[in-house]
Amino acid sequence: MKTLRQKVEPFLRLSSALNEVQELLDITEEKDTASMVHLEEELQKLKEEINTLEFKCLLNQEEDVLNAIVSINAGAGGTESCDWVEMLYRMYAKWADKKRYKIERIDYLPGEEAGIKNVTFIIKGDFVYGYLKSERGVHRLVRISPFDANKRRHTSFASVWVVPEIDESIKVDIKEPDLKIDTYRASGKGGQHVNVTDSAVRITHLPTGIVVQCQNERSQYKNKQTAMKILKSRIYEKELEKKKEELAKQHESKKSIEWGSQIRSYVLHPYSMVKDHRTGYETGSALYVLDGDLDGFIEAYLRKMKTKE
Repeated sequence: MKTLRQKVEPFLRLSSALNEVQELLDITEEKDTASMVHLEEELQKLKEEINTLEFKCLLNQEEDVLNAIVSINAGAGGTESCDWVEMLYRMYAKWADKKRYKIERIDYLPGEEAGIKNVTFIIKGDFVYGYLKSERGVHRLVRISPFDANKRRHTSFASVWVVPEIDESIKVDIKEPDLKIDTYRASGKGGQHVNVTDSAVRITHLPTGIVVQCQNERSQYKNKQTAMKILKSRIYEKELEKKKEELAKQHESKKSIEWGSQIRSYVLHPYSMVKDHRTGYETGSALYVLDGDLDGFIEAYLRKMKTKE
């Protein structure tokens, strides 16, 4: 009901406002310059609101309204790739902050010298998964390395994985014999208790090979609960992907988005550019993108996917 209201109520309000402007336009004389300028301003505002609503209506899948679990993993390249993971983590955190979404870090493994080897976090808010599903894939960075004394240009890769955080309305059946549960000592900086006991939990789902882990909480029990939630979300996402692959077979021109596919390049040298290879959308404002300005890429992806349904 809440999801439907978020689309229907703005539509009814905008429809009513548009009718009011039309009625005022019918009774306003062209020589009344002040009124005409006011009506033009009102129409421009309505146009922007309609575009926003149209964008939100692209999120029409059942899972789009859910929170998103995001994992970022460093590719080949050592310290360079670990630094790139940290940059991407900051980018999504900035994006979430601009949207006033909440972010909760679940798992974190720092790089040996700098950056992050891998990080998993949940972004909470309306339609977060619908927006961030466009980010799944390999992200490529080209820049002058701050870690290279010779100031040479380096290329780094990081994989971004996004799954919906399933809620209580979605049932996922997991059998206890199918699970392998390991406990270990949390890594990185932590509280007095976190780093001295085996509170971190790793769960392997044997039938699918999916591995999840959590070391965010002080309690092993709470870490296990969180890890199970992530595991259910990953299994649910895997089932969604199976359905999408079946539909994709009906569209020969449709490209699949897989773990190893390079979806976007971020170039900081010798010029500034970010380009999405799936949609062709690009911008020269790379630093703005790294500060969380992702809406152009997200909208281009959703519109492209809509045309292929």
